[in-house]
Amino acid sequence: MTELLAITNAQVLGGGTSILIEGDQIKGVDLPCPPDARIFDAKGATVAPGIVDLGVFSVDKRACIAGGITRVALMPDQNPVLDEPGIVQRAALAAKPDLWVHPLAAATKGLEGRELGEVAMMRNTGARAIATGRHWIADSGVMMKVMAYAASLNMTLISHAEDGGLTGNAVATSGEIASRLGLASAPAEAEAMAIARDVMLAELTGVRVHFRKVTTARGLDLVRAAKAKGLPVTCGISPTHLFLSEVAIHDFRTFARLSPPLRSEADRQACLAAIADGTIDVLCSAHDPRGPEAKRLPFADADPGAAGAETLLALALGLVRDGLIDEVRLFDVLAAAPARLLGLQCGQIAPGAPADLVVYDAGTPWQIDAAKFVGQAGNTPFDKLPVQGRVHATIKGGRVLG
Repeated sequence: MTELLAITNAQVLGGGTSILIEGDQIKGVDLPCPPDARIFDAKGATVAPGIVDLGVFSVDKRACIAGGITRVALMPDQNPVLDEPGIVQRAALAAKPDLWVHPLAAATKGLEGRELGEVAMMRNTGARAIATGRHWIADSGVMMKVMAYAASLNMTLISHAEDGGLTGNAVATSGEIASRLGLASAPAEAEAMAIARDVMLAELTGVRVHFRKVTTARGLDLVRAAKAKGLPVTCGISPTHLFLSEVAIHDFRTFARLSPPLRSEADRQACLAAIADGTIDVLCSAHDPRGPEAKRLPFADADPGAAGAETLLALALGLVRDGLIDEVRLFDVLAAAPARLLGLQCGQIAPGAPADLVVYDAGTPWQIDAAKFVGQAGNTPFDKLPVQGRVHATIKGGRVLG
């Protein structure tokens, strides 16, 4: 017999005070509670769709559950690279049933930017989109073939937006701070140059292209222009580039060593404006846990990346408190929009939708403490930052996980 779960005494995002779940699907909102239903008392907390985290670099199940994340799109930059059907299939099964992993197929073999990957076969074993990985495909001919292939398969291409010819071995954005610290740097325009080329190729091929992280005013202007032309172009960002500028690296803080590097305050403000006006479609954690052996090094030698899964929702709720967006829009960028890009029927509270939910209190204050993270590592640039918004429970497929 299918189990019934009734979430009661809730503030359901979009309206309502209860949700009835039948098996692993949502039956409806504000339905009569059957006498045999198991009760989950939300105690006045908000219930929203589980977060769909687009573009993580590690399957960190405990961190995701703690952060209200029910599905992750796994970047192909793994060891081994996600460029073969068997590897993709293993990745897709890695964390079920507590967390669904949707692998992103490597656009080229070994992510080397030369030979196209067997994406059609990888799609059959669980790949939900195609990705170029951490790097830009320099050869425009190869990129056009990748885009045409993706379009023929009706799959989204997730692109890294940095012109590698300009960035080289840079670890910072060109400007006063990078010069003062003596760090190898690249102009912020490297992002816009990459986007400009890929938008033109997308127009030629008709592919859906998603720029995983756009972090500069000029890059965002190009995305706006592409959308105005009706092109299927979207972009994302993570909280690091919304709430931190290049000032955060002033003391060689390697936890602020990121890819792309932190930008100027003017670019950061442009990113906030782009969240508010709808230019940015997706907010992701860019979760990339790194141990001390990769971070406690000279700045230029440290690996880029930050652990972001456990802090994503709390930081994102700051956008609501600042009046930039409301909570409905917040869960569009956290759940519904990434689900659409991946072709998933989730990210919403509706009859028949997967019962993937997060229960949270937006007003609960707490302090980010990297030493207390439950995930694989605590390399966060937000350590000791006071925030508001705590996950009380993550529900995956009708199962209350914590």
